Amino acid sequence: MLQQVLSHTPTYVWAILAFLAYRGVAASKDRVVTYRSVFIIPAVMLALGLNSVANGFGLATPAGAAWLAGALAGVALAWTWAGGNGTRAVDHAAGTVTQRGSWLPLALMMAVFCCKYVVGAALAVQPALSGDMRFAVPACVAFGLFNGIFLGRLLRTAAAWQALRPVAASAA
Repeated sequence: MLQQVLSHTPTYVWAILAFLAYRGVAASKDRVVTYRSVFIIPAVMLALGLNSVANGFGLATPAGAAWLAGALAGVALAWTWAGGNGTRAVDHAAGTVTQRGSWLPLALMMAVFCCKYVVGAALAVQPALSGDMRFAVPACVAFGLFNGIFLGRLLRTAAAWQALRPVAASAA
C-alpha cells in the first residue's frame, strides 16, 4: 500500500519537499535576508496548512476551529520561546535583517510537509475521514500549531524590525 501511495504522489509534491529542505538548511546558518523575504516561508506554510484544512475538512467546521486554536497556541509558544527570534541586526536603509541560524525552521517545514502528506494520503484512501472529528480535529490542531509557530517567529522578527526603527529627527 505504501508503494501505491508513493507512486500516485504527483511530481510537484517532491519539488515542494526539495524546496522546503533547501530553505530549511539555508535557515540553519546565520544569514542576512531582506525584510520582505522573512515573510515567504511563513506565508507558504500558512497556505499549505489552510489548504489542507479547507480542502480536507472545511474552515467553517469544528476542524477549522481546531486549526485556529492550534494556531493561537503556536503563536503564543513561539512568542514565548523565540525571545528575540534570532534577529541579530536590522538595517532599515538596506531593508535587511541579520538572522541567527536555527534548525527549527527545517524541523517545522518537514513536520508540516509530513503532516500534510499523511493527512492527504489518508483522505485519498478513506475519504470518510474528512467527516470524522476524531481524525480531523487532531490533524487540524497540528496544522494550526505549526502555522502558529511560524507566525509567532515572524511576529518576533517584525517586532524587532519596529523596535529598531530609526527615530526621525524632530523638526525644530
